[in-house]
Amino acid sequence: MRVAAVQFAVGQDVSANLANCLRMIDQAAAEGADLVVLPEFCNHLSWYDDRDHARRMACRPGDAFLTAVAGRAARHAVHVKINVTLARDDGRTTGTNLLFGPDGALLGQSDKQTLMGSENDHLHRGSENGPVVGTAFGTVGMYACMEGVAPEVARGLALRGAEVLLNSLNSFATDEASLHIPVRAAENRVWVVAANKVGPLLPADKLDVISAGLKVPPEWLHGAGESQIVAPDGTVVAKGPRSGEAVVIADIDPATARDKRRPDGTDRFTARRGPVYAPIGLPPRVPSRPAAAESLRAAVVRACDDVKDALAAGARLLVLPELQEPSVVPALRDLLRGTEAVAVTSVLEDGAHVGVVVSGAGVIGRQLQLHPVARLDGRVGRHGDDVRTFDLPWGRLAVVVGDDAIYPEVFRVAAIAGADVVAVPFTPAEDWELALGLPERAAENRLNIVAASALEHPAAFYALSPDFTLWTAWEGPFTGRISHPVVTAVETGTPVATAVLAPAQSRNKLVSRGTDLLDGRPWQLVDALTR
Repeated sequence: MRVAAVQFAVGQDVSANLANCLRMIDQAAAEGADLVVLPEFCNHLSWYDDRDHARRMACRPGDAFLTAVAGRAARHAVHVKINVTLARDDGRTTGTNLLFGPDGALLGQSDKQTLMGSENDHLHRGSENGPVVGTAFGTVGMYACMEGVAPEVARGLALRGAEVLLNSLNSFATDEASLHIPVRAAENRVWVVAANKVGPLLPADKLDVISAGLKVPPEWLHGAGESQIVAPDGTVVAKGPRSGEAVVIADIDPATARDKRRPDGTDRFTARRGPVYAPIGLPPRVPSRPAAAESLRAAVVRACDDVKDALAAGARLLVLPELQEPSVVPALRDLLRGTEAVAVTSVLEDGAHVGVVVSGAGVIGRQLQLHPVARLDGRVGRHGDDVRTFDLPWGRLAVVVGDDAIYPEVFRVAAIAGADVVAVPFTPAEDWELALGLPERAAENRLNIVAASALEHPAAFYALSPDFTLWTAWEGPFTGRISHPVVTAVETGTPVATAVLAPAQSRNKLVSRGTDLLDGRPWQLVDALTR
């Protein structure tokens, strides 16, 4: 099938916005699109005086705006996914995704579950999960913008059978296109079609005032564009420009999303452990935990022989590759004796793949790998049933062992448990794991991550920047990125590398007013993840 993500500007004139929507649908249909995805909030700029103003400007089911969009879908015999604010009969005003079929019929709708910043002031959160819609070409799920900055909504749709995810955005953040959009395809092995806006996202006559409050330069308060179509391996097969209208087209095969196998044959969905992720479905709480240090020097150490070099560089957390010989544990203990440093690696122990935290006093913590993997068949028969954390002088540590690193739920549970830093001894098997997966785990949870692999593989540090919360002063200039971590890559062949992490920054999960990365998760609606 041929899909299109269209990007364009939206203003405060509802009739002009409708004309632009219809014009862009026409252009996509002229290029042969079977499915057209439009940006978020197509009916009006997402800026209102109050809740009443938002409701007055919202669409109504069956009104002239939506009837015209449905009619245009029928004229071209295409599927159209649009996002608008919708005034519900029960008094709620929602940010709603609507999918119209090639006959103009409404095939499905879903309300945005995670609201961003001022959206909390004038919209209501969705109270139920959106449907997975069957079509002639495959199964489709819908979400919008901030829902794609956290894992739950897209994950739930994929687990319920969606092969193609349709994301409508209203975002000035450049890390949407570079990280949050493609990672949802890769981690779920699905297609993603994402349409973002261009042009001012706020009233032009108020840009300066809003810019001062947001602490974002006015020139950045424009839609970041880069609408894109992403394959199930995370490859961006088509992308629009940063600015200017565009119709982004690609031919895709939704059936390829049905293959969830890893390179070793492990089915990443069948191997999931729903009960282990139970904390994701519990009400938010603030865990008690030790104070976190402002800075921590960490090291990726490829071999035990290089531990002394890491200690000489001032590292207090050392992460070694996975699957070390058991004899490395007492060797690490001896090397660390008399220091405050700890080392993390993994060993095969009593039929389990076990992450170990070692100090000069010996093993102070163990974390069993949680998920079965084909590459360890015959050697591993036991798996862990929970995500453990370990309190250290600089903060709280979690350990993610081996192939557990591809599961977003594991890092989510670690964040809920109050982890500040996550050590990942593993072996990357797919390109997306280091390029998209681990940076997203850091971004969506505000976690510092150290990922160590054997010398013939790359490794990396993912540190948190203090520049994160909008509407507060930033230390550095705004560059378009909001939640993307600071990445220090470790090239293959590098025996020891160090970087500075910021454990204390993990305590700040507030991305904007009213939007907390953990407290704002749709915990009531994650049954597909935890069952």
